[in-house]
Amino acid sequence: MQRAMGDNKILIIGAGLAGSDAAYFLASRQIPVVLMESKTITPTPAQKMKTAAELVCTNSMKSLDPDSSHGLLKNEMTTLGSLILECANKHRVPAGGALAVNREEFSKEVSSALKSHAFIQFIEQVAEDPRLLMKEYGCNYCIIASGPLTLSVLENWIKKEIGEEDFYFYDAIAPIVDADSLDTSKMYFKGRHVEDGEGADYLNVPLNEVEYKNFIAALKSAQKVPAKNFEEEKFFESCLPVDLMAERGEETARFSCMKPIGLKQPGMKLHHAVVQLRKENLLGSAFNIVGFQTRLTYKEQLRVFRMLPGFQNATFLHLGSVHRNSFINARAHLNFDMSLKHSPEIYFAGQMTGVEGYTESAASGLYVAHCLVKKLKRFEVLPFPVTSAIGALINYIMTSPTPRPSNINTGLFPEVEMTREELKSKMRKSFKKELIAKRANRDLGQFLSAAEI
Repeated sequence: MQRAMGDNKILIIGAGLAGSDAAYFLASRQIPVVLMESKTITPTPAQKMKTAAELVCTNSMKSLDPDSSHGLLKNEMTTLGSLILECANKHRVPAGGALAVNREEFSKEVSSALKSHAFIQFIEQVAEDPRLLMKEYGCNYCIIASGPLTLSVLENWIKKEIGEEDFYFYDAIAPIVDADSLDTSKMYFKGRHVEDGEGADYLNVPLNEVEYKNFIAALKSAQKVPAKNFEEEKFFESCLPVDLMAERGEETARFSCMKPIGLKQPGMKLHHAVVQLRKENLLGSAFNIVGFQTRLTYKEQLRVFRMLPGFQNATFLHLGSVHRNSFINARAHLNFDMSLKHSPEIYFAGQMTGVEGYTESAASGLYVAHCLVKKLKRFEVLPFPVTSAIGALINYIMTSPTPRPSNINTGLFPEVEMTREELKSKMRKSFKKELIAKRANRDLGQFLSAAEI
């Protein structure tokens, strides 16, 4: 492995989305990286692949609309040279206005780029004590990007450093179904609010009122996997299990993952509820059930989900599951560059910091790497402008009074000034998004131009 920028070398623990993007960002600037990943030795319950940057929940990285918060975040990541987005775009599968990928090919592409880079040493090893590992591999700094399912040996080290408060919440994975096992005569292709018929990226399963109510009742009464070790289940609100939605109220799912709005078929009345299936790959040989994260036991998933029209003989390639996602109280323990307050040579990135979502995790890795490069060059390290998507996300986790994971959303941005006409217009939401995006692009562009890295 080559050396550059003095004798600095960075240890990165975890080759997930954040660790991969951070490693590539640093290596692209000729900063040597030791990238350590443990999944081939001790995989977590959610990991199925041997390659880096595995997408364990869904294959979607959400909206590409440049004026949306998710689209804006992607634009900023592209500006920073995100390996994750570069590989995602190479292995994109149809998903309407969203960026969805072939998971296996995407992960292989990321792994290949990391392992072939002259400034990255990829090591398969279980990380226990980062300080000892830094000493062993001659590293000056460490980025812990071990993800939401950090192994217990490293988790115990982190708990000793920061305490055990607010160190977990629960997340859930949606099931994937074999397309050939579905009776598509009871379904129809259509994107939400788009008249695109057979060419649509989503296959829709309509339910009448009786079918919907029976399904919700079955979700409520079905056996769930209990929380382990007496831990309180603290779910991320934007990724609630569908069975928990059912428990919250009979109509909850119908206004969320089973919302029929925008999915009306020509010449027909609006369906009472609709389940959307999104293509898992370009061939369309598998679909994931959108929004159907679940706590149901495997046996109950087979029973309940086969109640859906066209699912009577469904074969599930991957059943849903609930898993513990670890994160720390960033506001209490980290500086704005994501370094530990009492050990500034150690950084955190990814979902461990309290961000939620694929691109959000990768973006936090880019942010940490950017801050670290500035430190190595002895420049003043400043947080990204809060008007940018990355800056707004980091600002949220660093200032939120109650630690709660969040994805990027318009509510995290400072208010924008709008004219009286814009405020009164039916298009005010679109105007607001456009103004936020325009301001973000301007402010981050100026910030990065001055950064000189």
